[in-house]
Amino acid sequence: MEEQFGSFWEELQKTLSAHWHSFVRALPNLVLATLVFLVFALLVNRLVQTAYRKLSGKAADLLFTRFIGRIIKLAVYLVALLLCLRIVGLTGIAGGLLAGAGVSAFIIGFAFKDIAENFLAGIILAFNRPFSLNDAIKIKEYIGKVDALNFRTTHLKTFDEKDVFIPNSIILKEVVTNLTRDGLLRLDFVVGIAYEDNVADAVALIVKTVAAQPEVLQDKEPFTVAEELATNTVNLRVFFWVSTDDYRKGVLITKSNVVAAVKAALVDAGFTLPASIVELKLYDKRKSLPVELLKTGSNPEQQTS
Repeated sequence: MEEQFGSFWEELQKTLSAHWHSFVRALPNLVLATLVFLVFALLVNRLVQTAYRKLSGKAADLLFTRFIGRIIKLAVYLVALLLCLRIVGLTGIAGGLLAGAGVSAFIIGFAFKDIAENFLAGIILAFNRPFSLNDAIKIKEYIGKVDALNFRTTHLKTFDEKDVFIPNSIILKEVVTNLTRDGLLRLDFVVGIAYEDNVADAVALIVKTVAAQPEVLQDKEPFTVAEELATNTVNLRVFFWVSTDDYRKGVLITKSNVVAAVKAALVDAGFTLPASIVELKLYDKRKSLPVELLKTGSNPEQQTS
């Protein structure tokens, strides 16, 4: 028993000694590989910043440059890993990684079809650029500002402060409405005046009032048209343009201010903004329509009918 234990211990010492000597022989390469990886890690941010400057000079699009910067960073780290494996002496592993890249991509493509599809869609969006960073866009029922273009999703910040992450493949296939690309947007609303009012005078007053609003763009003149002869009113549609640098302010707040100013101007000028007239029909002629009148200044319980 003691002889077996002594033999086991002797073999273990030989094995550990052999591994230790191998480690000592490989230690310089390990140190060199570690230093190389650290140098790559320190330089990768500088490389990405340089790429940002070069791309920004040509594209001037933060969304595009950030996405390309992430791809560059991923590629640099992959090159650093392969180089370190070769320095350590694991050339076979490095070669296997490169040789198996095609097979791995084929397998991963089936296993993670959605991820691969969204990644490729992100690359297409980055180069096609249907929107930029902080652009207000509409995709299906979502409206918000573009916050980031990631490898798999596009981050949309809605105007009610919700974070929506839409898969890139959906954005690539769906209709994308860019609300702020040109820096301006035409808004409109309807106001109804009475049939007795002068339409031409009302149109002139509305255009003058809208043009006087500081948030309304002056290089594009607002205009108003008589749109419809409705049941109770003549409906006028008002058109004007606003800046979309700040979509929330330019669309929501400015439109509210313009509507309030038009309403106040029409009332002050003596125009009537009639309410809807409701017609009550009593189809059973044998019954009368009960009506109760409340006397002014009297007790609510004292009524005449």
